[in-house]
Parts: sequence; structure tokens; C-alpha cells
Amino acid sequence: MTMPQPTKTTCPYCGVGCGVLAEASADGTVAVSGDPDHPANFGRLCSKGSVLGETVALDDRLLYPEVGGRRVSWNAALDFVASGFSKTIAEHGPDSVAFYVSGQLLTEDYYVANKLMKGFIGSANIDTNSRLCMASSVAGHKRAFGTDTVPGCYEDLECADLIVLVGSNLAWCHPVLYQRIVSAKEKRPSMKIVLIDPRRTMTADLAEMHLPIKPDGDVALFVGLLNHLADVGAIDDAFVSAHTTGFEGTLNTAQSVDALTVVERTGLSHARLKDFFDIFARTEKVVTIFSQGVNQSSCGTDKVNAIINCHLATGRIGKPGMGPFSITGQPNAMGGREVGGLANTLAAHMEFDRVGDGDRVQRFWQSPVIAARAGLKAVDMFRAVADGRIKAIWIMATNPVVSMPDAGDVEDALRNCPFVVVSDVIAKTDTVRHAHVTLPAAAWGEKSGTVTNSERRISRQRSFLPLPGEAQPDWWIMCEVAKRMGFGGAFAFQSPSEIFAEHAALSAFENKGTRDFDIGAFSNISGDDFDALEPCQWPRRIGESSRIRFFADGNFFTPDRKARFVNTRIGSGRRELSAFPLTLNTGRIRDHWHTLTRTGKSQRLSQHYGEPFAEIHPEDASRYGIADADLVRVSTGSAAVLVRALISPRQQRGSIFVPMHWTDQFSSKARVDTLVPSIVDPISGQPASKNVAVRIERFVAETYGFAVLARKPEHIDAEYWALAKCNGGWRIELGFASAREDWAAFANALFGSSSDADTIAFHDRQSARYRFACYRDETLLGAVFLAPEPVAVSRDWAVAQLAAAHQRAARFRIIAGRPGAGGADKGATVCSCFGVGANDIAAAARRGCRTVADIGETLQAGTNCGSCRAEIKTIIEAQNLQAAE
Repeated sequence: MTMPQPTKTTCPYCGVGCGVLAEASADGTVAVSGDPDHPANFGRLCSKGSVLGETVALDDRLLYPEVGGRRVSWNAALDFVASGFSKTIAEHGPDSVAFYVSGQLLTEDYYVANKLMKGFIGSANIDTNSRLCMASSVAGHKRAFGTDTVPGCYEDLECADLIVLVGSNLAWCHPVLYQRIVSAKEKRPSMKIVLIDPRRTMTADLAEMHLPIKPDGDVALFVGLLNHLADVGAIDDAFVSAHTTGFEGTLNTAQSVDALTVVERTGLSHARLKDFFDIFARTEKVVTIFSQGVNQSSCGTDKVNAIINCHLATGRIGKPGMGPFSITGQPNAMGGREVGGLANTLAAHMEFDRVGDGDRVQRFWQSPVIAARAGLKAVDMFRAVADGRIKAIWIMATNPVVSMPDAGDVEDALRNCPFVVVSDVIAKTDTVRHAHVTLPAAAWGEKSGTVTNSERRISRQRSFLPLPGEAQPDWWIMCEVAKRMGFGGAFAFQSPSEIFAEHAALSAFENKGTRDFDIGAFSNISGDDFDALEPCQWPRRIGESSRIRFFADGNFFTPDRKARFVNTRIGSGRRELSAFPLTLNTGRIRDHWHTLTRTGKSQRLSQHYGEPFAEIHPEDASRYGIADADLVRVSTGSAAVLVRALISPRQQRGSIFVPMHWTDQFSSKARVDTLVPSIVDPISGQPASKNVAVRIERFVAETYGFAVLARKPEHIDAEYWALAKCNGGWRIELGFASAREDWAAFANALFGSSSDADTIAFHDRQSARYRFACYRDETLLGAVFLAPEPVAVSRDWAVAQLAAAHQRAARFRIIAGRPGAGGADKGATVCSCFGVGANDIAAAARRGCRTVADIGETLQAGTNCGSCRAEIKTIIEAQNLQAAE
């Protein structure tokens, strides 16, 4: 008997594009492992990818179409959407409608959305949440290369002699690439790593050099580097002369910036700058990796071009181990860029401002119209929703009420918009609650198509689960709406393979090597061949194999085939806001993703950080009277969030870091993008999410609490709460501005107690300590611990009680709030892959484990994705220090 084979698919998280082997069992569980044959990861997975099987449950899924909050048939919903858009267009014109889409979509979904909006509705008002993470890279590439081309590949990271990481916490945000570098460095210890980041992130532990640059000091740094390269004779004159233009003017502009200005704008000493400049100048094989710390800036495009200028000047591009390398944040941000998912581009890397491109796309589509100019980028799009210019918007696979800057204003705009359609997989999100129509979309594991990763590698996402309820793929939903709008002939696709074939054919249409994106080899791909498609890099022209790198021999995609040096502006860097003296930096953490709609379902991923926090330097904490684990309010003039204080010397003085993930579904007041103003890069339109003027103050809680519950509560009556999935239920951190008259009533409301449940309690009114536990037979339904200071009960021990059997005589142990005889507290989770806590690691270190490898052999911690290795090292060093004392 032949055993069933796992399905080869691709991870739905970041832009690394890891291959995954997924196998669904009859009981609905899904086993996941890394695909050893996939060239992106060779079997490695990060903590998030490793537990994808925990995220496919249907308990919170949107399963049926709804109009006005009431379930309707697909026909009724599709008719209503088509009628709503058609009527709005007829009355107010095509620019009165918009699509806001996502890097979570598959390329085939993206292609249909772009075709419908730009070629048949006739507007370019389609933009994507990739605008928030990759738009500045796109703009920088186009200014320098003539097109949005990533020159290199992951292999370059393993053969480089120097890797410069700029604004990239690779260890946490792209752990598999981090592990590839770790492995390469172990084989070649001479490889050097430089990290340029205001924070000393966990990635810094791999680096020989960490440059704690001032926020937005990157342009000054790389302008200074260009000057140094010229001064020491490191310019590749032959490459510059043969393959570039504008070098002399750019160098003259750079030389007008003196060394003192570079020091002031970067916050780095002359000695540190010289060390970096020297190692870059003398090392031929250099890869500069950049990510959100570069892109999410009001000068992000200039940052990208300042980096590219240095690689062009030295000819270090397109060769093994050399080049600028933009690492994307989403699984299909690249695919969206290929199909024209951004408002300012046409399909297949064609452009509005390039003569003949619009006509070419229209002729290929045989469409009645073609958008004649760029549409509204994301920030401007939601401003247009707010002021009434856009009267109908369709949001797909994204949560802008959480992720957009000025998120509170975005929510108000959607609340007042006449017609809001949301396609999603989750029934309750901060955005879905404002939809007039909700459409159930297929999720990862249910849908089929392609994604493109950061190295231009196209991979298949394959379905291995049935469509639940009445969920449908996004491409099918859009095609059905297009048919009802009168465009049926152009949207008669029967499968994603047919869409992919058309997408490929368009890329090759009238393309004689003048456009970088060409996958014409797949123009006639059959359904069977599409099903069997192996990962491959583009371009894949007819009759040719994939091209791994671009530009070693020049041949850029400008009219004269030469790259452009770009003058970049440094700016003053001054900000006089004494009322808001701190700089807020937002971003991702290790085990969570975007707005928790997927990772929030996993108890393992919720262990590392179970609540939102503000990371603050000890000196700043002391200045503002903040102690570790205090609750703090971070605010601007118009908005505030309430989060936990995390005091850490890794944070730069004068700055704080708050993660982007928490929503109103998981916390009381932690949507950090309500604090981020709608300041954008003037070229790319990308918001500046990492340089926000704020203040911080201690939130005076009269009572703190912690609870574990078997079921998710519908409502939590507290000024501060943060909800996290745990084994057997949910855990909640609580904070109250004032004491309650009846804590028992609060506890019972949280438990949702029924007549067959028993509640036991401990009250000490003098010390203001209260504890409650609710049981049904031998099962713990919930426990609540309340105190005038942060509750000291072991979280892991309390969570474990949800799955334990409790005999009546032993119930007092819950109220006591501590393990019984033989119990142990493993401490805060450090390794999510294997559930290893800080106390476990510290104990192993005391028993003689002296290295991260020793801990791996003893506890397995750090042996899977490796993103916890820096934290393990920190714990070992702390134990060694204690032993020495």
C-alpha cells in the first residue's frame, strides 16, 4: 500500500519563501516540516513556519457571505457587490472606487484584481499593503536600474565576505536567512557582519560591528561612505564609465557633506565611521541587506539609492557575493509588484510614464479602457475615503484599521464610507467590523497558486485542505463580480493555472529584452504542468533557463542601458518637540506576524511575548519613573496606547520600540499605528513608521490581574487587558485604574459561570488581594489573580492547570497561586519551537552548559529555527557572571 505523500507548498509568512511539506490527517490536524529540496530554505523553518499546523483551525473563520451582518447566498452577495460598484462608477466615475489588496494574496489573485481595476473599471485606484513595507525599495530600484529589479540571490549571502545589515533584524524577521548566514559564517569564520540599527537587536549578537545609528541617519552614513570610497581609490572606474551615468554630479553633491555633518546626523563617532568605511572599502564581496528600517521612512527612497550608489561606484553588483539586496516582508510582495498591484505601476513591470506601455497592456487584455495615470497610493487612498472622493472600497486580505498610519482616522473613514466590501478569512477583525459586505476567502492550505520571494523565485502554494463552509479563492470571487459588471469574457478563468499562463504571456508580450520581468516560458503552461511546477527564478524567457543575477555586465533597463547614480538628500534631522521627547520605532517581533490573525491562534507563538510592550532604555525608564513590568501610556498629541514596560539596554537612549501586532481583538488599547502620522516618503508614498515623536508616562494601576480561561471571553471590563492563546484556552493580563466594589462579579463575568459550575475564592481586603477559581467537575474553567502590584503567579504553571484534572481536595492549590510539591516553573518561554523557558536554560547553564550548542544538545532549544540563539547566549552569560561573582 502506497503511503500518502505530503503536499509541497510554500510558507505564508515573510518574503523568504520557504518550502513547506504539509500533511493533513483525517482528524483535521496538519503536520508541517521544512522542504529539504526547496532552494530558499533547504528544510529549515522558523518558529512561525514550524507551527503552521496550529493555525488552520476553523473556530474564528469567516465561512459564509454576509450583507449587513446577515448571512446570504453567494449569488446575492456577488450581485450586491457588482451592483454597488457599478452604480458608484456610473454616478461618480471610475476614480470613485478603489481596491486595497495585500501581499498575502497569491499572484493569480493579484493579477485578476489589477486587470479588473486598471483595464476594465478604468482607474488605477488599486494599492496594496506592500506600500507600507516595500514601496521605497521599488522606487529606489526604478530610479537606479530603470525597473524594479532585485539583482542578487540568497546564495550571495553565503559567498559574501562582508554582509552589511541595514535596518534589518534578520534573526527575528527573516530567521531562515539568518540561519543561512550563521551556517556560512561557521564554515568561513573570516566572514564579517556589520549591523546598522538604532536598537541592539538579537541580530547584533552575530555581528562583529554594531552601529547604533540615529533614526533616519542612513543617507548621511552612505553619503559619507561614498566620499570615503572616492578618497581611498575604491571606485571601479571602468564599471562606472561603461555602465552608469551621473556619477560625477552625485559625488560632487556627496563631497559637499563634511565629516562633521555625517557624525552629527548618524550619531556615530569618527572612529566607528572609519572602521565601517574601511572594511567596506577593502572588501570586494559585499552584500548590503536592507529592510524596513530603510524603507519605512520619510526619506526611504533616498536611503535605498544611497546604498545602491555605493555598490554601483565599486562595481559590486550582480556578481557572486556582491550587491544591494532588499529583503521583502510579505510572502507575495514581489508577486504583487510583478502584476502591477501598486497604484503607480502597470502590469508586468510596465509603467504609466513609459511611452507605449499603457497601449500595450490594453491591446493584450483587449480591454475597453486602460487607466491613463497613476492612482492613489495607500495613505492618499484612505484620505480620499475620508473626504468622500472614494465612495466604494474593496479590501482584500489585509487589516488597514490596524496597519495603516493614523489608524484611528482610517477607521473613521471606513465607518463613514457608503460602501465597504471586505474579503477575509477571519470573521472578526478591526476592519471587518466596518464592512457592509463580508466575503469568505480561502486561506493558506485551501488555496492554490504562486508566490514570488525576495530573490525573484516563483514557488507554488498548493491546497491540501478542503474549502471550509462556502469559502472561495479570491480570484474566483473577483471574476464572479467582474462577470456581473459586464466583463465576463475577460474573466472566464476556470483555474489559477489559466491566470498564471495569461500573466506569463503578458510578461513576454512585445518584450524583446527591454523589460526585466519575462516569464514567457510559461505562457502555455498546462494545468498538470502548473501543478508540478518547481521553484524557479525569473526571468524565464521562452527557450531560456532562469537568470540568477542581474547587472554584472551592466545592461540595465534604462533607455541607454546604463544605471543612474541618484543625488540623495540628508535633511536636517532636527526636531523641536519638547512635549514629545522620545522617538517611537515600530516593528515586528520574533513569533508574531502582522495583526495576529494567524499567529494569534497558536499557543506556542503566544508564549514568547504574550502582551504588547514598550521597550525602553534603563536611563529613560528611570527619568520617567518607570519600573520593569509597569503599565505605560505612550502618546502623541492625538492618540495613545497602553502597554507593558520592558526595560532593556538593547534600546537606544531617547527611543522606544513598540510592536505593530496587537489589535482590538487581542488588547484593550495597543493599536500602535494610531500613533504613527501619515508622513510619507515623497517619491514612494511609503509611510514613516519608525521615527515618531512621542512621550511616555507610567499608568497608575490601582489593581493588577492575571487570568487563565478555558474559553475566549466576549468582553473584558478593564482599562488594560491583553489576551493570548495558551494550551487549553486563553491567558489574560489585566490592569485597573481603580478597584472594583465587587471583584467576584468581575470574575464570574469573565468565567461566564453557569449553574453547574463551582467557584472558590480567597479575599484579603486589607492587602487588596483576591483570587478566584471556577470549576466544572474536575475541570478548571478559569482562575483570576488580583493584587495591588503586578501579579507574581507563575504564568506557565497557571496555564498548565487548564489541562489538568482537579480533585476537590486539591483545588486550594490554584488559589494559593503556586505549584504543589514537585512542581516547577520553567520561566518565560525563550524557545517557542520546543517550549523551553528561561529558567530551564539558566538551570542547564548552572549544571555546566557553557555554550548555545551545549543547551541545544541538552534541551533542544535553538536547534530548529535558531532565532532564540541570541537570547540563550544572553542567559548563559548572565549565569556565568553570577557564578564569577
